[in-house]
Amino acid sequence: MMKPPEIRLPGRKEFVVLIAALMAANALAIDAMLPALPAIGEALGVTQDNRRQLVITFYLLGFGAAQIFYGPLADRFGRKTLLIGCMASYALFAALAGLAGSMDLLLAARFMQGVAAGGTRVLVVAIVRDRFHGSAMAQIMSLVMIVFMFVPVLAPTFGQGILMIGSWRHIFIALALYGLGLALWGGIRMPETLAAADRRPLSAASIAGAAWTTLATRASIGNTLASTLAFGGLFAFIGSIQQIVFDVFGRPELIGLVFACVAGPMAFSSYANSRLVMRLGARRLLLAALAALTVISSLHLGVVLLHGENLWGFVLMQALTLACFGLVGANAGALAMEPVGHIAGTASALQGLITTIGGALIGLVIGQLFDGTTVPLVAGFAVCGLLALLTASWANPGKPAAPAGADAALL
Repeated sequence: MMKPPEIRLPGRKEFVVLIAALMAANALAIDAMLPALPAIGEALGVTQDNRRQLVITFYLLGFGAAQIFYGPLADRFGRKTLLIGCMASYALFAALAGLAGSMDLLLAARFMQGVAAGGTRVLVVAIVRDRFHGSAMAQIMSLVMIVFMFVPVLAPTFGQGILMIGSWRHIFIALALYGLGLALWGGIRMPETLAAADRRPLSAASIAGAAWTTLATRASIGNTLASTLAFGGLFAFIGSIQQIVFDVFGRPELIGLVFACVAGPMAFSSYANSRLVMRLGARRLLLAALAALTVISSLHLGVVLLHGENLWGFVLMQALTLACFGLVGANAGALAMEPVGHIAGTASALQGLITTIGGALIGLVIGQLFDGTTVPLVAGFAVCGLLALLTASWANPGKPAAPAGADAALL
């Protein structure tokens, strides 16, 4: 009997691009909304401008809360089937959001879309951790982030372009088509990376043990909390930037350009991280990035309080601030996952829940303090950066270890 022809698995480039596209589904669902928030509020009768931020916040809450469930499932049943189901559900709830006739229904659909997207974060990190560890994982995640970071740069312009030829509802239709495309691509090309021998039982004792290990391991919880604090500032920026550009500076037509100028440096710093991490190590780069984030945002706050600022001064300082994030996410994530690779699914889920929910709530608090100026946002960055630096220093004591190599070749 003839064997069926072997399916050629994706090579390094396709693997990185596919992983990046899966991660980008989350960024696209957030950032493409920014130009549409005023239109959504007007269409659905939202009278309070700050309440429009909930379109972003509810998605993030669903995204974060669901991750704890995906981790044990991924460790028990593997990565691939769950991944396909998540992207199909992402597409379904995007379509439902586009059909919503009230703000409450829209927020419910956004929450569930976030729930579906939460699986991609868990599964992507687990898939990469199945193949790599330490600085090698940070390098791969940095390559992924280079592609991923271009989505926040382009997404607001993408949203604006759709609004020029259609309505805000068509943005959700585009998200649904994107989700379906990824479900098909992943279903055809993504291999199952969790070996049968490494699957863990789906029991309360097993899940509780894995969760306790994740929370009780200094490097795991410390780097997770540092990432949470740093990303609280980033989420505040995402929630506030539309009001800042529209209301503080009075230039709504520039929202796409402003977002691109501010977010673009994150892609370049991610590329720099992929080149430097194997030489300098994830710990050294993480601490340097958080120190730079704190100093830059503190200087920005001083400038705002003493002299005020114009739009392009704000763009310059925020671009420098956000450039630091290209060195934070991949390195903090790799350091957090390093001691818990044997429970990668559950650990990734719990770390993702803490980072996303915590970061979203911090961002919501900062965003709700918006008072018609940039002071709450810039001050929020400075405080979050300092606390993240102190936490990361506690989580990674001592002299930097030598960068670790890969434990397996990629596919």
